[in-house]
Amino acid sequence: MHLKRDPATIKEIHEARAFGKVAVLLGGDSSEREISLLSGNAVLAALRRRGVDAHPFDPRERPLTALQAEGYERVWIALHGPGGEDGTVQGALEFLGVPYTGSGVLGSAICMDKLRTKRLAEAAGIATSDCVVLRGPQDFDLAVERLGVPMIVKPATQGSSVGMSKVLRAEDLPAAFAAAAATDDCVFAEPWLTGGEFTVGILHGRALPSIRIETPKTFYDYEAKYLRNDTRYLCPSGLSAEAEQHLAALSLGAFAAAGGEGWGRVDFMMDATGRPLLLEINTIPGMTDHSLVPMAAKAAGMDFETLVWRVLETSLMRSKVTA
Repeated sequence: MHLKRDPATIKEIHEARAFGKVAVLLGGDSSEREISLLSGNAVLAALRRRGVDAHPFDPRERPLTALQAEGYERVWIALHGPGGEDGTVQGALEFLGVPYTGSGVLGSAICMDKLRTKRLAEAAGIATSDCVVLRGPQDFDLAVERLGVPMIVKPATQGSSVGMSKVLRAEDLPAAFAAAAATDDCVFAEPWLTGGEFTVGILHGRALPSIRIETPKTFYDYEAKYLRNDTRYLCPSGLSAEAEQHLAALSLGAFAAAGGEGWGRVDFMMDATGRPLLLEINTIPGMTDHSLVPMAAKAAGMDFETLVWRVLETSLMRSKVTA
């Protein structure tokens, strides 16, 4: 058994029973497990309120083959980070023949890797900041010379700002590299951007209203995202209608170029001239009470339950095919 993909088959569903028995994949074993549990339980509760036969499924505790044995007809993936958002679970579900939400194997793998996403965006004509790959101390002088300080050091394949550090002085670079390298084999540095930070949610091929993020923290890190209550989210973001349209077009273009499907979120920073520079693409954004896509959906007139339902509809672009 395998899955046949046809994006044209995504359609509006009006009765919960049409989805069949649904597993909400949550938890997992990445560094973002706790956030995944929050997202997954929020999704689970919303689906149940709408009458969907939905059940929690933690792949850290049970093998994915149980999805077949227990008769699940589709999966709402609420896993974050490596092992859930990077194409590995998507590949397993393809093999098992269980339809799932969001991006497929290729799009998930590309978007989870910030460095390769940047390179692909550049090839597609979408602006992104300069960067230097850090393989070790031999690259530190080049990074300082080319990017200057302050700079930001990142692991390539972690989410929720895990392993990221702002480097104020050249002598702080070794510690920042060590922090990133502890979570990922691939580490890179970017110049520190001082413009506004914006994010655009994508759902069913359309861009949701942009959000401007303002935090009193040094940058929008794990604490600012999930633990603090003084991070500001502005939606409408304050952009002009023309700038909003431009950012939406960039988001849709970057998402499509990287193989994203169904739903996701595209993040940008503005440079000193106000030009949007792509930061990263998230194929399974957070769905917690601090999360961005639900905020954007609300600004577009869509409540949380409807958003969760519409994301579940993206699983319809994949159908079981028996050999």
